[in-house]
Amino acid sequence: MGKPGSPKLANLDHARRRRIIWLSVVAGLCCFFYVLGSWQNGGSLPAVSGKSGDAACATTTAALDFEAHHGLESSTTDGSQVEQFPPCDMKYSEYTPCEDPVRALKFPRDRLEYRERHCPEKDELLRCLIPAPPGYKNPFPWPKSRDYAWYANTPHKELTVEKAIQKWVQYRGEKLYFPGGGTFSAGGADKYIADIAALIPLDNGSIRTALDTGCGVASWGAYLLKKNILTVSFAPRDTHVSQIQFALERGVPAILGTMATIRQPYPARSFDMAHCSRCLIPWGKMEAGYLIEVDRVLRPGGYWILSGPPVNWKKYYKGWERTEEDLKAEQDTIEDAARRLCWRKLIEKDNLAIWQKPINHVDCIQYHKKNPDVLPRVCSKLEHPDHAWYRKIETCITPLPDVKSKSDVAGGELAKFPARVNAIPPRIASGSVPSVTAQSFREDAKLWEKRVNYYKTHLIPPLTTGRYRNIMDMNAGLGGFAAALVKDPVWVMNAMPPEAKEDTLGVVFERGFIGTYQNWCEAFSTYPRTYDLIHADNVFSMYQDRCDITYILLEMDRILRPEGAVLMRDEVDVMNKVMLITQGMRWNCRLADHEDGPFVKEKVLVCVKSYWVGEVKVANTTAAVVED
Repeated sequence: MGKPGSPKLANLDHARRRRIIWLSVVAGLCCFFYVLGSWQNGGSLPAVSGKSGDAACATTTAALDFEAHHGLESSTTDGSQVEQFPPCDMKYSEYTPCEDPVRALKFPRDRLEYRERHCPEKDELLRCLIPAPPGYKNPFPWPKSRDYAWYANTPHKELTVEKAIQKWVQYRGEKLYFPGGGTFSAGGADKYIADIAALIPLDNGSIRTALDTGCGVASWGAYLLKKNILTVSFAPRDTHVSQIQFALERGVPAILGTMATIRQPYPARSFDMAHCSRCLIPWGKMEAGYLIEVDRVLRPGGYWILSGPPVNWKKYYKGWERTEEDLKAEQDTIEDAARRLCWRKLIEKDNLAIWQKPINHVDCIQYHKKNPDVLPRVCSKLEHPDHAWYRKIETCITPLPDVKSKSDVAGGELAKFPARVNAIPPRIASGSVPSVTAQSFREDAKLWEKRVNYYKTHLIPPLTTGRYRNIMDMNAGLGGFAAALVKDPVWVMNAMPPEAKEDTLGVVFERGFIGTYQNWCEAFSTYPRTYDLIHADNVFSMYQDRCDITYILLEMDRILRPEGAVLMRDEVDVMNKVMLITQGMRWNCRLADHEDGPFVKEKVLVCVKSYWVGEVKVANTTAAVVED
């Protein structure tokens, strides 16, 4: 041993002190990051009550709250206050920005152009929160919602009177009842669908996606869900008040739209089946442009179903209050247009007629080459068939991909559903999507299985319980998010921004899902409060240099139900900007780590919209905003 005060002992003491300090620092850091990680990943979003007015604030762990825990105070970095968005006037409770009936009057009525999308200019945009009507309640869970909706949520009785004979909807006190009636059959949707199933295969998975034009309250699509057929039902915002709103309130896919001058917002070869029951679309007129557009979105071998006038007019004309001459002329025009499109008429039975699109265009191309004067001509292959966002309807036949033999299905044959979900989509197998290979497709599917499992177990456990029915994916990619939810009682509207690096909406449809093109600098074609959950994957980084992301968030709030949830993924800097805006929107939000841990720059922002309803001005008094 060294003597006291010797250099050897002094150095030894110094080394011990340094070691103790170092170990203390390491232990402290470990504890800090453990607590931080537990706080960020522990707990979950509140399991929202199904009762209207219940606050969306109950948590499953005591540690979770919805205050700002990530350095975001009530002011911006320059010291100014966070913008607080006020409620809009109650007159905007059912506001549809791009289908506004007042703005529509400025546009031509010719070919129903005034009922197409006409979005507000920048100085017309509302910077307020769309209010829910007084008495608003969470919708009934699926499948009860197919038949019942709360009257307070969509307070309209017009169709209960106007369509009473056809049994679209009936008023029953606090509820609206949807008995499954429609324009299609006195026996209701079940009988009508059974009649169709006797003529074409609705039960074997070969028909998965359908398009219903002029859908009423979407009972056809609602009842097809029992056969695993997913239908996009569309109708304009017109005199049939709130028919699309009713459909979405029932938990049935639907969108505002019309057949007019622009293409439907879907890629070519999207739907296995298209349907019109007394939809009042003049199929044989406008150079058969509307039928040409149906042909574009139908898959090779797809079916077009027409019921009601003028089908089998000789038998039914007396009840249709139209002359025999008029009905015959309409049917002849439709039959002629279908022949020119190279469709084959399969059958005409009772008030049903069904045509089938050819599986390829080998014979059709030869026919039009031999008869160059026959219209419509075949479009040039330089005209991209999938371009559909504000693209005018072409009065020419969209050519199908080339095949090697007459027996081949153009573009590739699809697997039957549900195998279709995970089979390699033909667009990828053929190399039509250059950036995606079969291997990267499989990897993407696995990635979204992992992510959705993380959502369910750590972020939104009610996702597994049927709490959410109508789901919006704002940037769908390959449809992996929807595929990971395919066994749950939900449906997903897969939106594809035209600004996306790669247009993969055709792949989404080939997997057996539905979607639409959508530029998020504009409003979506739906009523307020029609989606239960919104998923936004890298949407804000895509649009932050294109438009004010505040309006994107306000649009999300418009279409989201009270007590609905939002999942947003993006770089942490972008998420911080978004979270700052949401502080003024009556949302409760929490920033969570990426599923791979805290060291990944991408974060997930999870929000729940508060329950509140608007003010109603009666006489000289005003009812206060109700908020939990």
